[in-house]
Amino acid sequence: MKCVVQRIKSGKVFVDNKVVGESKKGLLILCGFIEEDTQKTMDWVANRIVKMRIFPDDNGKLNLSLLDIGGEALVVSNFTLYADCAHGYRPNFAKAANREISEPMYDYFVSKIKESVKVGTGKFGEHMEMELFSDGPITVVVEK
Repeated sequence: MKCVVQRIKSGKVFVDNKVVGESKKGLLILCGFIEEDTQKTMDWVANRIVKMRIFPDDNGKLNLSLLDIGGEALVVSNFTLYADCAHGYRPNFAKAANREISEPMYDYFVSKIKESVKVGTGKFGEHMEMELFSDGPITVVVEK
């Protein structure tokens, strides 16, 4: 499992020009899955993300987590995180789990994040557009 996590002041996900998910101050989480991912893997990643200290304290040090600030999450599925760009100019997505496997993984992962914070989501398998107000830049990759 791989997640690209970006600190945001706000974010919205659109499908067919309609807002399907949104979040206020917190994190945008783009997540991708491979067939070998397990619930244990997803539990670890979800826990790591909500407790990751990437928000500034009163002294400007990155000491606070999403939980500490009462933040929200915007979780969006993104199989392209597993693109292999090493050969040729067309990315190869063979390593990414197919829809039948990854959609239940996405639903489970979202449910784990929801245990801790308010969550907005994209719409699995749809063409999505995002509007973000990034806060940083603070972007990290969490992979297990």
